[in-house]
Amino acid sequence: MHFSIPDCQELKEDSSSSSYTGYNIHINGLYHCTVRYRQLHNLHEQLKRIHDPPNVPVFPPKKFLPLSSHQLEERRCHLEKYIQIVGQTPHLANTDVFTGFLLSAQLESSGEKNKEISLEVFLMNNLKLTVTCNVNESSSQILEKICGKLSLPITYMYYFALFLINRDDDGDITILRKLQDFESPYISQKTYKDPTTLVIRKSYWDPVYDEELMGDKIALNLLYTQTLAEMERGWILCTRDTQAQLASLQARGAKKQYLEIARNLKYYGYTQFLPCTCNYPDPGTACVVSAGYKELCLRVKLDGGDTREGAFKVTRMKCWRITIHNDTEEPQLELSFEYLIAKEQLQWIRIFSDQAILMSVCLQSMVDELLLKKVGAKIKQPTIKAKNGCYNYMKRDGSNHQISVSQSSSFDCLTSPTNGHANSPTRSHEPSLSMRKLSEKLTSVSLKNKTQPLVENDAFEGIGDEDL
Repeated sequence: MHFSIPDCQELKEDSSSSSYTGYNIHINGLYHCTVRYRQLHNLHEQLKRIHDPPNVPVFPPKKFLPLSSHQLEERRCHLEKYIQIVGQTPHLANTDVFTGFLLSAQLESSGEKNKEISLEVFLMNNLKLTVTCNVNESSSQILEKICGKLSLPITYMYYFALFLINRDDDGDITILRKLQDFESPYISQKTYKDPTTLVIRKSYWDPVYDEELMGDKIALNLLYTQTLAEMERGWILCTRDTQAQLASLQARGAKKQYLEIARNLKYYGYTQFLPCTCNYPDPGTACVVSAGYKELCLRVKLDGGDTREGAFKVTRMKCWRITIHNDTEEPQLELSFEYLIAKEQLQWIRIFSDQAILMSVCLQSMVDELLLKKVGAKIKQPTIKAKNGCYNYMKRDGSNHQISVSQSSSFDCLTSPTNGHANSPTRSHEPSLSMRKLSEKLTSVSLKNKTQPLVENDAFEGIGDEDL
């Protein structure tokens, strides 16, 4: 995840004329919430109760006098660094304390009252499902309701996820982002000015997982409708003969046979991004980027109209980073990665795209999947959590609300205010090195333009000469 605090704002207390500083947290390039320093400090104290203090990053110290503009900017930078480290450290980011804090802060910042609503979620063939939920229900809670609505076995729940997309008048779609469990789909959808659609799509890269799903009628149908949609939009490439064969299978309703052929086609299961530019093979080259399985593919247009493909394997990316260029009329996003072109020869590949952050998130999830498979782990399964205590969410006015761990796959909503302290949960075991998210290693990069921390790729470390 890409966390940032790009700016702050002066806010007024509700019950007095005094003011305070609110820090605007952005996640994956989108505004998420506004919080106070003391709210983040309260989160920090709760994380220390879950984990030994040495396993929690140092929190920026308190100041007892009013901050100057220079000190305020310094605190903003330190808080940004803190939330980045916490958000990229699995044993901290995967706790209910952290996800509950972000979800509750989003609800408070939006000003939305917690109420019952009807939420529309679509399949990729534009079939609409309507679920009844509360405003503050998380993505996993909504996904669980969708699975129930479809009669999809709960064991397949995390093979899919909720995504926000744009769908234009011609039917073309643009994937905006995958929704995370620390956000309310209802609130996140309202954040966008342009109309967006909430859809359910598969949430993995390796086609081998298809084999587990194709034995279930509902899961098979979800894969089939998504594949049809991507074939119709030209995201998957095939010859005319294969197109005719697939059309015949589609007419007969032979969904499984259709998928068995489609799974072997180029760009099956890939996410295609909007046209952009890159520095490969030359600066300013127009290209189309697709992410899938274990690679990032660039289809570039050369002089004369010819198209050239370049496939960049995730296992040969040493690191990557996001840079926001503010020295142009419109801020420009850049995804750059250091790639092993040949033995002992690294080269920076740069892609300039408004979807650079989504590309980076895709890269991270691909590497996460590779690391999981390396240790023999499977895709996350819904678990029943015991009620091992309540966690406090401190609101901006200083009042505390309790977040209790639910006995379902996610946490409960906010309950009534309390002045008591949260019960301390049992300390969790620290993850092994092989199971760390690759972005746990953070290195500060200071450039003229704003650059996110460098993401080092743990999957790169095992590459040998035989792979080159």
